[in-house]
Amino acid sequence: MTETSPVRATKPRQVRPATEGWSQKKDAEGRPLLQFASPKRGKPPVHLADLTPEQRVEKVKELGLPGFRAKQLEKHYFTHYTHDPADMTDLPAEGREEFVRGMLPPLLTEVRRLETDRGDTIKFLWKLHDGALVESVLMRYTGRITLCVSSQAGCGMNCPFCATGQAGLTRNMSAAEIIEQVIRANRLIADGGLGDPRRVGHEGERVTNIVFMGMGEPLANYARVMQSVRVMTDKKHGIGMSARGVTVSTVGLVPAITKLANEDIPVTFALSLHAPDDKLRDELIPVNSRWKVDEALDAARDYFDKTGRRVSIEYALIKDMNDHAWRADLLAEKLNQRGRGWVHVNPIPLNPTPGSIWTASDVDVQNEFVRRLNDAGIPTTLRDTRGKEIDGACGQLVATEDDEAVAAATPAED
Repeated sequence: MTETSPVRATKPRQVRPATEGWSQKKDAEGRPLLQFASPKRGKPPVHLADLTPEQRVEKVKELGLPGFRAKQLEKHYFTHYTHDPADMTDLPAEGREEFVRGMLPPLLTEVRRLETDRGDTIKFLWKLHDGALVESVLMRYTGRITLCVSSQAGCGMNCPFCATGQAGLTRNMSAAEIIEQVIRANRLIADGGLGDPRRVGHEGERVTNIVFMGMGEPLANYARVMQSVRVMTDKKHGIGMSARGVTVSTVGLVPAITKLANEDIPVTFALSLHAPDDKLRDELIPVNSRWKVDEALDAARDYFDKTGRRVSIEYALIKDMNDHAWRADLLAEKLNQRGRGWVHVNPIPLNPTPGSIWTASDVDVQNEFVRRLNDAGIPTTLRDTRGKEIDGACGQLVATEDDEAVAAATPAED
């Protein structure tokens, strides 16, 4: 009989957040730099979507036309997805072009378009009026069409595992620049660019879901993001989407979460947590140095209490960093301490980014993490990621040197 050695329990491997191929910006004290204020740059021209319905009427009058023309313009833009004066034959021919340009100035120039998933996922690279670059991703799923929009050019939250955060914050986007991403996506769908609607959907289909998970921290651009949400959900003077189809995500700006809860607009709220313990989250999500895990979770629970809308917890699973079984248990414990039925967890296998040594969790580890949460009574669903092949998945959106070269050679749209 051969003698066997007793099996020794191995301690879970712990990888600390670090960067490779790029340097994380630091403040004078050596902490990761957080940029909440937008750098000063030339503002985009004021657009119909930046204004309230009342302000639109006043602007139309300033341009020398009767106020009711504002309603006509709203219909052309928000319902027919056009800013072309030639399409607006119900407006007076004389001065029509100047009037439309005054109310609907060009905001985005399409630089490139990449497709994957047999044409069901499209990533757009847009150039803004000042040359800043942003991306949005359009995705067809069974029964819905989702658009992932950007709210800032770059991002100031400096999370080391996110490609967007490596670039820093260029500037906030205007409400109209956010809305224009939706209008351009709807125009593409209407033109059959996401498949013939008569074959894959139905006539008149459009974007049904918006996720503020593109470039930027939405709640750091609070006023403009909320104006865009109002336009998206306004059934008389806007796009007319359901607020329940709009998801606003944040890495945990607690005062802004509290403000959002009081808006009386029942959007879906998503908290990008990524670690249940402050020791790791301080390094993984630098804003945790301002507002700790428990503060962010308390604010998320308060959002549920005030709106009745179940909160989503986003959790990127990173191999040997935050995917340990004990972290799943700790996350479940913290969520259950705040009650049952108020939250849903979305683990997301990490998407690779340039310059990062990290990778997604092994499948068995990922499944164990999900199992522990579900067994603890926390509804948990692994996120179906799209667009990895075109760097269009969560955390991958960033303007590359090649993008910048192509953008520089692309003339602005009229």
